Amino acid sequence: MKDQIFISHATPEDNDFTIWLASRLEMRGYQVWIDKNGLLGGERFWQTIQTAIYSSRKVLLVYSKNIVRDGIFKKGIEDELEYAKSLVGIKNDTEFVIPLHIDDSAYNLVIGLPNINHIPFVGNWAKGLVQLFKKLDKDGVTYSTDIESSLSNWYETSYSTDSSIVLKKELYYTSWWSVKSIPQKFYMYQFLNKEQATYIRQANINIPIAQLANTLSSFDDRLSYLIDKEGQSFDVHPQSVYSFSLEQILYGFNSDSFPTHKDVVNHFKDFLRYLISEIIRNKGYRKTELSNKKYVFYRPIYKKKPIPIHFKYKYSSKNKRKSLGGRYKDKGFWHYGISIQPIVHPFIGASIKSHLIFTQDGVNIIDNDSTQHSYRRNKGKTFFNEQWRDMLIALLFSLQDNNEEIKLSVSQSNDMLEMKNWTETFWSEYGYYDPCSTMSEDDIVDLIDEDKTE
Repeated sequence: MKDQIFISHATPEDNDFTIWLASRLEMRGYQVWIDKNGLLGGERFWQTIQTAIYSSRKVLLVYSKNIVRDGIFKKGIEDELEYAKSLVGIKNDTEFVIPLHIDDSAYNLVIGLPNINHIPFVGNWAKGLVQLFKKLDKDGVTYSTDIESSLSNWYETSYSTDSSIVLKKELYYTSWWSVKSIPQKFYMYQFLNKEQATYIRQANINIPIAQLANTLSSFDDRLSYLIDKEGQSFDVHPQSVYSFSLEQILYGFNSDSFPTHKDVVNHFKDFLRYLISEIIRNKGYRKTELSNKKYVFYRPIYKKKPIPIHFKYKYSSKNKRKSLGGRYKDKGFWHYGISIQPIVHPFIGASIKSHLIFTQDGVNIIDNDSTQHSYRRNKGKTFFNEQWRDMLIALLFSLQDNNEEIKLSVSQSNDMLEMKNWTETFWSEYGYYDPCSTMSEDDIVDLIDEDKTE
């Protein structure tokens, strides 16, 4: 049976921290009591609060400048603290109340609390949480690993409906990854049959070429038609060679026979998929196929130790770093991965979808769809938009060359396809606060390491 933890805090000033803290305590398996009516600005019922404190194993006091007003202890928090202190003897626990110091307020705001050890959360909530976990473990506060977060459901259905959208300017990152520059001519080589097209593609192995049936796609207008077969060399010429401008691909043209505009767009998008995949593969990413036939690229973890990737936000000079994987309990390793869907509107590039992939040893996929699905659902609960955004940006930065460019040579003339360093972004006058994500202790330790700036 798990022990209950009571959280006392100033409403509404410290609501965000309290909800963040409560969600993470629940994720670890503690039963948490917070005054949900108070969070919503409703009436507080002292008898209910008193019963909750009496039934709790620990009382956490969110200690900040907000617990006093004009130098006087706020009535509600004072009542909770005084009642909790009166139970110290009954509980046989001199540290029944644990102050959590979340700002730079003085330690003598409240009489008696300077003599109680405060756990510091100032500057880094994650570090404070790890220290709190250690304290709770030391004091024998029990928890269950099999718990459904009632707080998360309440937050999404009640609290977040009033506080999720706020008036603030924010930069949003889309999932559209656009080309920065691309050759202006696209070529299609139609052969008599698929076998001929395959031989010619193999004869031009140093040039990026995509193949659909008997047709090859390329940005190069000088393919070699010489092939070697069974000790003989001979030329195999295409039946037709077509060239199209980027403008024709984007805005259309009239044709009643192959290739129609739709045919050209399909071949162009297939070629674009191949080129972007080559950019990713060239940086050491591995590919795995999902049950829906989509391919996902993920970064292997060698020697069982993930290497963080350095990246920057757009319009920022501050260096950050993020790992794209790590240990997953005792089951193996998790990896952030992406699948790509080529697009020509509203931008030429790819629409990116994020995935979580699981391996046995950091490299080899766990070959069981139901296991992958179960792990994905469980691990995915630890991530909200901020984490997904940072992993995507970090992955794109890992594709850069020494000149901080994402490029691929696409022809014998060294024409280049260059992708942008960030996905498309836009500014909004409105923002929001992420729901408080459920997160394990291991994830919190990972974030401490990953989110350091240089």
